[in-house]
Amino acid sequence: MAAADPLSAAPSPARRGGGRRWALIVLITCLALAGIAGFGALGLWQIQRLHWKLALIERVDARVHAAPVAAPAPGQWPDITAEGDEYRRISLTGHFLNAEEVQIYTPSDQGPAYWVLTPFARDDGTVVMVNRGQVPEALKDPATRTPPEGEQTVTGLLRISEAKGWLFSRANDPAAGQWYRRDIASITAAKGLTNAAPYFVDQDLGDPQAWPRGGQTVISFRNSHLSYALTWFALVALCLVAWGLFLRHEWARQPQD
Repeated sequence: MAAADPLSAAPSPARRGGGRRWALIVLITCLALAGIAGFGALGLWQIQRLHWKLALIERVDARVHAAPVAAPAPGQWPDITAEGDEYRRISLTGHFLNAEEVQIYTPSDQGPAYWVLTPFARDDGTVVMVNRGQVPEALKDPATRTPPEGEQTVTGLLRISEAKGWLFSRANDPAAGQWYRRDIASITAAKGLTNAAPYFVDQDLGDPQAWPRGGQTVISFRNSHLSYALTWFALVALCLVAWGLFLRHEWARQPQD
């Protein structure tokens, strides 16, 4: 019986080339499908974020322009959240504890400025920090201004305590009386105020010529979700085009092998 020719048992170059080509096709297809799925998921997530942001803007706009309601009572304090309560218009009655005023540095278009936060004592024994507005550096010293006396009714926007300051801001230094963010817990603790609300109030604009000048709340929500979504979907389209061109190229050269 004749021995088998070892050369005849080896796969032909064409067969080996075909195997490598199909392996490459499978690899590129897997990569393309992974890219399409991943980029598509990111695009859909940005669309969801877009709807959430638009709903947030609509909700906050409704709160800002609504009639004021009573300030949250102590029993409601644990349930206060940024999503559920921030920028709600509220009203409260009491008197300012002017001797405990603090000034919080903030940059402004006119140069260094300060938010004037003053504890506001209510008849129920609670204290709410009120941001009476902004003053230029020349009016930082309370002696340069006339404080409000007697019973007052304050109307403004409920704000959440600022755990973080603006970018590159310095840390608060309670011992030195230097403040760079409206961290209500730190302020009330430094002033020895008990039964203090965890939020503060941005007071509405009163006399437009008076200092501090209220009504300075900037309500702005960055909304780039649509552009992000379009970017991710563009990458999906790019993957589809590149995958299609690759498959067409492989199909066109198949008969030559």
